[in-house]
Amino acid sequence: MIVINRHKCGHCGACVGVCPENAIDLVDAWVEVSDKCIECGICVKVCPVGALEIQHEG
Repeated sequence: MIVINRHKCGHCGACVGVCPENAIDLVDAWVEVSDKCIECGICVKVCPVGALEIQHEG
C-alpha cells in the first residue's frame, strides 16, 4: 500500500504521470491511490519531496 504524507505532498502530480497502472489521481488537490496500485514503487522514487512510501501490511 502506498502511503501519502499529506504534510509533505506539494501536489505536483509527478507520481500521477509515472504510474504504469493509472492508480494515482489528483482529486480536489489531494493525491489518492486506488486499489489498482501494484506497489511497484516508481511513484516513491520520483516524488521530489519524499511524500510517498510503500507500507507493507502485516
